[in-house]
Amino acid sequence: MNKPVKENAHLNASYQKVFNTAIRLLARRDHSEYELIQKLKQRGFETDVIARVISECARLNYLNDERTAEVFIRQFKRKGYGKKRIQIELNRKGLKGKRITDILYKSVSESDEREAAKRVLKKNKKKFEGENDPLKRRDKIYRLLYTKGISEGIINDLVQKFR
Repeated sequence: MNKPVKENAHLNASYQKVFNTAIRLLARRDHSEYELIQKLKQRGFETDVIARVISECARLNYLNDERTAEVFIRQFKRKGYGKKRIQIELNRKGLKGKRITDILYKSVSESDEREAAKRVLKKNKKKFEGENDPLKRRDKIYRLLYTKGISEGIINDLVQKFR
């Protein structure tokens, strides 16, 4: 008769340990559900206990992928990233799907992307002015903005104006 009680005590202790770890991680910054699961798995916790903790964190609204996506989108916009790069970074964090894409497209307009590209160009202006060959300069600008995820139309427009 004591065995089931001991098992339940073990399960409750295990659950509490996983839950406390999850709360500690979420207190530092928002995590996507995917990120939190990965971090808990890395710590060697059991999958079924992780699933229960994730469910409870979502129920308590400690874990919310839409809110997390909004936070990351703001951070990536400040870094001068365009929609393409932000989408890639969100995917890496396990933030995928139509709801996340909708949030991205509502949060980052073409004018936001253009302003981000202008900030990046201004910050790197001396690097480009030091290049005497106009084709090499154009290629450097293009590569930099492309890696930031800026759309090709905006890149082409700004490269023309930078001459």
